[in-house]
Formats: sequence, C-alpha cells, structure tokens
Amino acid sequence: MGRLLSPLLRGTTYTRVLHLWVPMLILSVWMFIDQATPWVPALVLLPVGLIPAVRTGEGVQARLMLMPADQESVVSVHRADTWRDRLRTVLWLETRMVLGAVTAAATVWLLMLVFELGRLALGGSPLDTPFLGDLRPHWVYALLTPLPLVVLYGALVGLGELVTAAARRLLGPSAAERLAALEERTEQLLERNRIARELHDSIGHALTVAVVQAGAARAAGDPAFTDRALEAIEETGRAALEDLERVLAVLREADRPVSGRPTLVDADRLLESARAAGAKVEVEFAGPLDTVPGPVSREGYRILQEALTNVLRHAGPVPASVRLDVSGASLVLEVRNPLPADSGAAPGRGSGLRGIRERAALLGGRALSGPADGDWQVRAELPMR
Repeated sequence: MGRLLSPLLRGTTYTRVLHLWVPMLILSVWMFIDQATPWVPALVLLPVGLIPAVRTGEGVQARLMLMPADQESVVSVHRADTWRDRLRTVLWLETRMVLGAVTAAATVWLLMLVFELGRLALGGSPLDTPFLGDLRPHWVYALLTPLPLVVLYGALVGLGELVTAAARRLLGPSAAERLAALEERTEQLLERNRIARELHDSIGHALTVAVVQAGAARAAGDPAFTDRALEAIEETGRAALEDLERVLAVLREADRPVSGRPTLVDADRLLESARAAGAKVEVEFAGPLDTVPGPVSREGYRILQEALTNVLRHAGPVPASVRLDVSGASLVLEVRNPLPADSGAAPGRGSGLRGIRERAALLGGRALSGPADGDWQVRAELPMR
C-alpha cells in the first residue's frame, strides 16, 4: 500500500500534472474564439516546433517539471540545429497536446462523476451527465464515490510517467550531442589520469630525493656534503614546482568545454613560450591547420606541448625544430632537438613521453621517441578520421 501511495509524496507528481495542463490553457483561449475548430492549436504547433529555440524552451520546462533532480541530464536544452531534432520537437509538442487533452478530460469528467454520485447518495437527482441520467437516488452510491478518485489518481500518475518517457525519447540528446558529451567526459578522465601519474612521478620523486638527501646530510656531518645535498634538494624542488604549476594549469581548464580548449591553431603561443625560455625554435607547416578535426587538433596541441616541455626540461635552451604536416590522411607532428651532453639525461621513459604515446593511441595513431641522426626526436602520427 505504501508503494502505491508513494507518488503522493513526490513533488514531480504534481508538477507533471501542471505541465500537462499548460497546453490546455492555449486550447481554452482558442475555444473562446471558435469552438467549432478545436484542432487549430495543434495545427499551429507544426510550424512552431520547427523553430530551433523552441526545443530549448521545451527542454527547460521538461527538466524543471518532469524530471527528478538526478535525472535532468537525460533531457537536452540545446537548440534544434538539425532537421531531425526539429521534427522530434514537433512530435513532442503534438504528444504533449494530446496527453494534455486526455489529462483535462479525465480530471473534469471523473471529478464530475464524484460530484454526481454524491448527489445521488444524498437523494438528489443527477444533472445532464452521460450514463447517470436514468439512475435513481440511493445511499449505496456513497460507496462508489471513492472509485472515480482512485481512477483519477491512477490516470494522473500514469499520464505523468507517460509524458516523462516521451520527453526522454523526443527531447533527449541527439547523437551529435551524446558524442560531444562522451568526448568531453573521455578527455576529462584522461586528464585526471595523466594528472595523477604526473603528480605521483614528479612530486613523489622530489619528496623522496629531499628526504634521502636531508637524512644523508645530517648523518654525514660534512659541511661540503651538506652544501651539495641542499643544492640537490633545491634543484629537485624547483623542478617539482614547475611540474606542479603545469598540472595546475590543466586543472584550471577542467571546466572549460571541449570546443573551448586550445587546438593546433593556437600553437603559436606554445612556440613563443618556448622561445621566451631561451630555445631557438624553427617551425615548418605543411597544410592548413584549421582543417584538422577537433579531437585530433586538441590532442595534437597537447602532444606538441609535452614535446616542447621535454626539450626545455631535459636539454635546456637549445635549438629545436617543429614540423606539422597535415597534407595527407594523417597529421604528422615532429619535434627534434640536439641530445644533451649527458646522454643519460635523455628523456626515454618520462611520464610526458608516456602521455604522448597514450594520446596518440587514443586516436588510433602512434608516437615514437628516441635518438635520430644525432638528435632527440618525438614523432606522432595521428589519423585525420
């Protein structure tokens, strides 16, 4: 019994009924104008539903009045940019009108039936009500009075669930919107995983070095050794702070939409940043960067960012060459710089290079890094589709 009566305690039960009654306001106004053509409002909704902004308004109403707070995202509030979405909006408006008419009829006639049964139970004569005109007054009709109320309760709850299911189907995100949301969610998860790896590798390494060096300096009791240990701690801490600042820069972008994040069209600011740090960067472009698909261009930007960061971190302000080739079926991104004097410092297994390989693999491409003709090379090939 408690489960059957639980809709009475939910606010959405009442807001759904109100949502179904809203189209009847339009119909009521028209009935004052011409009662012989009640179908005219439904006809007017056909061109109205083709207006792109109407889908936004209907989505906002559906979210506020039909959906629980934890299910609002199943209804889109974007404009109808495609004909498919516009036709879905038209079908939604017509469905809402029909269900609203059924709700109005059920409410009016079932409440009237309750009133008439009460009159008969009290000895009165029924009014001009269908199916009740030939009945005689009798007290037994008092026992039937709750029945229309139960039917009305079930009808209103059922119609509310039906219009909510229709809203999910007809006002739900389109395929393009679902793809964009999935892309954004995927990128956020990838960024979080990368941030976790970099924090573990960089900050964990810096703290470990600092603890070991401090303990060794205290145990040694040698001023010269202490000076060298403090210098090592300072250098390690400075490098960790740079890594932390870079990670925080990524976190500041976490709430930006995918379409607003930097792409290869914005690569100039990366190059200028590297030049400001002392590197001499030469650039070679082949093909228009603005033709690269959004996901490929965004990942390419991050790969270029990591490659230039590795140049500055491991080789310092050295000459570097960048080549971007978008003339074929794939984007080729190549960064070369002279190997550092200490070959053991070559970044062969860093988290940055691992992130580059993972980004390339995500798009179905590949990334390679290693010595090439006396230089260190990072090369990524990303398919354009």
